[in-house]
Amino acid sequence: MDPAARARSLFLSNETTYGCAETTLVALQEHFELPDASDSSPAMALNGGIAYSGGMCGAITGAALAVGRLAERRIEDHKEAKRTTRRIVQNLMAAFAAEHGATDCRSLTGFDMTQDHDAFIADGTWRVSCTEQIEFSIHYLERLATPAGWDAEMRRIRTDEAPERPDGDPG
Repeated sequence: MDPAARARSLFLSNETTYGCAETTLVALQEHFELPDASDSSPAMALNGGIAYSGGMCGAITGAALAVGRLAERRIEDHKEAKRTTRRIVQNLMAAFAAEHGATDCRSLTGFDMTQDHDAFIADGTWRVSCTEQIEFSIHYLERLATPAGWDAEMRRIRTDEAPERPDGDPG
């Protein structure tokens, strides 16, 4: 199944048991054919911008978890897998911000989930805007599932200037 279609089936189901982070994580894990792909538990607290705090969008954090799992399987050296994961997610975040104007849940939704979650659900715009953000993250990363897509991303990362951490350590 197309990973974006799978995400819609999870996110927009009548049960609505999956939030944005869980949906993105499961859809990408399935697409990447990772073990225990249906396990959404690592992303449970990431919905609503991390525990409804309005922070980083769950479509990004769920994607970050899936990319980390994929990188760990594809790159033997753990330190290199971490660097690669960070670069891929940094690029996703930049593209996401360019497309949607922000990366934080509160700015994207206009709701304070700690106070207004019921209003957010009742409003229903999440069915469109959050779905679009989930699909954006999935479409941005789905190419990594194939060896050719992964290799192209690795070449792109190597040609990009890697940002250093504030302490000057690129690791």
